[in-house]
Amino acid sequence: MAARRVARTGLNGLFAVYKPPGVASIRVRDIVETLLLKELNSLEQPAVQQQVRFLPTTIEGNAGKELTLAVTQLPVLAAHPLVRGPELTHLKIGAGHRLDTKSSGVFVLGVGHGNKLLTDMYNAHLTRAYTVRGLFGKATDDFSDTGKLIEKTTFDHVTRDKLERILAVIQGTNHKALLMYSNIDLKTQEAYELAIEGLIRPMEKTPPLITAIRCLQFAPPEFQLEIQCLHETQQYLRKIVHEIGLELKSTAVCTQVRRTRDGFFTLDNALLRMHWNLQNIRNSIQDSKIKVKLELQRSLGHQARSGKRHTDMDQVAASELHSTEGTSASDLTHKMR
Repeated sequence: MAARRVARTGLNGLFAVYKPPGVASIRVRDIVETLLLKELNSLEQPAVQQQVRFLPTTIEGNAGKELTLAVTQLPVLAAHPLVRGPELTHLKIGAGHRLDTKSSGVFVLGVGHGNKLLTDMYNAHLTRAYTVRGLFGKATDDFSDTGKLIEKTTFDHVTRDKLERILAVIQGTNHKALLMYSNIDLKTQEAYELAIEGLIRPMEKTPPLITAIRCLQFAPPEFQLEIQCLHETQQYLRKIVHEIGLELKSTAVCTQVRRTRDGFFTLDNALLRMHWNLQNIRNSIQDSKIKVKLELQRSLGHQARSGKRHTDMDQVAASELHSTEGTSASDLTHKMR
């Protein structure tokens, strides 16, 4: 009954919230679950089941007061809300790609059927976008501005042109790795079609890959980058800032990591803390339902076609190998001619 009730409320799909810095992702998920449970249990409850009982009572008779039994309806106490407690005590809410405690931004959650869609999002290997702020002149043990200070350096020689040259090298190196892990021949028609659709990316787990990186703001000692990437962690992005500082013959720490997009969810789709309620979450699920379906079909459809193509190629290769068994090298050479 509880599951049917949740389904009737429209809680069945994916939605995004804005995770503030300083709060763990699992804590955000727990807060959303608690708020939803509170609202669901406050909705109109079904009428308490009644039972018929014969209770002793007295009536006025010819001989005075007489004891008799009267038919009475009483609530079934075992089903009474004050006895059994709240109808819903748990709501299965799945968490998408996590953000560490220091980071903020788009955090995707799934409820009901949305838990399966979260798995589909993982399998689609969609890119994510971040804005990353850095500060020249310092180095710490964890690459963040709150870590233990290790070194201070000058940064007067750092210019925007020098920074952008380093970013171009990083993007070029990662682009080569992206093509290598994608297992696609760039000379084929398929590669051309995938490039048009923006689907050239690995379809299995790989090391972190940066698909695009650019400088948004440069005001020494502060700077801001926009990074689009795959299979990253937020600590990896902080390390990138650290390595950029070293390449520029200086040092740098990361002051902010903010996710602006997770797959097809952007900041515009992310619900702020004041909007974490049943109505807004239900509306968010409904608004994104068609977009989620189309994007996952497009990405997973390419993955299925790619997997089938590789399987067919393996079968052809195995068939050719089988057909050449027992054939001498001279005969094989003659056939090739």
